Amino acid sequence: MRLFTVDDIIETFTKAKQRSFGFLLSKLNMDSLARTKSAFDPSANQHSNWWLIPVIRERWNYLISGDPQINYKQYLINNLLGEADQLRLLSLGSGSGGHEMELAAHPGFHDITCIDIAQNRVDEAQQEAAKRGLKNIRFICIDFNTYEFPAESFDLVLFNSSLHHFNHVESLLKERIKRTLKPGGKLIINEYVGPTRLQFPRQQRKAINQALKLVPDKYKIRFQTNLVKRRFYGPGLIRMILADPSECIDSSSILPAVHTHYRTIIERPYGGNILMNVLKDISHHYTTPDPASDAVLNSLIQFEDTYLETHSSDFVFGVYEKV
Repeated sequence: MRLFTVDDIIETFTKAKQRSFGFLLSKLNMDSLARTKSAFDPSANQHSNWWLIPVIRERWNYLISGDPQINYKQYLINNLLGEADQLRLLSLGSGSGGHEMELAAHPGFHDITCIDIAQNRVDEAQQEAAKRGLKNIRFICIDFNTYEFPAESFDLVLFNSSLHHFNHVESLLKERIKRTLKPGGKLIINEYVGPTRLQFPRQQRKAINQALKLVPDKYKIRFQTNLVKRRFYGPGLIRMILADPSECIDSSSILPAVHTHYRTIIERPYGGNILMNVLKDISHHYTTPDPASDAVLNSLIQFEDTYLETHSSDFVFGVYEKV
């Protein structure tokens, strides 16, 4: 793992422009949990990441469900839940709860319990659930490490872009999650499963930079700056830990642990190896339809598809059964 990279300097400047110097100062807090919480402050909503691009979300949907308009929650309901009712679901790291509320609107769910460490996100979720009139969902602000997992209580446990924030993934899935699932219960993940701490191998960084060369300069100006994103170096380990000590802390262990301790029902890779890193900080150029930028985005998608023919995906949707 590399301790420092050129991107650490560029990203520090960029974050100051995008999310204020106050945000950067929060990273000097000696409390690692506080630094993790600060990563999810409201300014994050203004950041320019690949998930903001409608075409990218449609791509995820297509690779998971086979239909650009059907997301993984709808796919789950339509193809796996069937006529099941009185379902109890636990979501760990639920954030503002949008995915869980979408599931709560389905009559098959009797109770959905959402846990997150960020009070502001929990408050936001509670307000939105009340506005929607959802009575079968509740939100708890608590450190996961102090949560008492009730034995054999949940039909489903969901990790939506949260499992990669947990350390000691294998023991978590083997012990605590298995214990709280009912017999035959299911683990659902929609996750980054790539290299730990985003320490991408040399050949992947090389491919990312080849893809960047496909992008004209005017479409790779970083969000809220005048900097052109000409090269990707990847993050250094020290910046990863300072920015968010939990970020991708044990991500490379996710799929091996899942495959060891659960039976695979569905597993759908949806890439991200190239697109996530190329589009980071330049996604705002592609959020509205435009023939020229659409053509650039399509060339990047084709590049990633070719890359994925010989490399495993960094993102996966999967459903797995307790055995």
